[in-house]
Amino acid sequence: MSALLHYNYWIVILLMMIGFYIVITHANLIKKLLGLSIFQTSVFILYISMGKISGGTAPILYPGEHVYSNPLPHVLILTAIVVGIATTALGLALVVRLREAYGSIVEDVIQQQEQEDQR
Repeated sequence: MSALLHYNYWIVILLMMIGFYIVITHANLIKKLLGLSIFQTSVFILYISMGKISGGTAPILYPGEHVYSNPLPHVLILTAIVVGIATTALGLALVVRLREAYGSIVEDVIQQQEQEDQR
């Protein structure tokens, strides 16, 4: 019964598996970037889930006894989201350059053309 109460961790596991599956099985570089983004989103959800305390409030001092949630995981995830967007943008820019250079965004085709160029 307690496993059902933590449904957000099941969502994290599902998203991680979907993202990892996409990265492993697809040869298209755009799809690989999409899989990495899904995997990264699952990590964000994991950290936010661990940082939340049930019944916790923002760390603003009020008179009396209160349970406070730590804002540090949320702030770190905001930074990680910005870095993730920048990394995805860089990956997309590299895919555009590979498309211009090789005429394809399929990993196997690019590797085959690179091996032919080395011969």
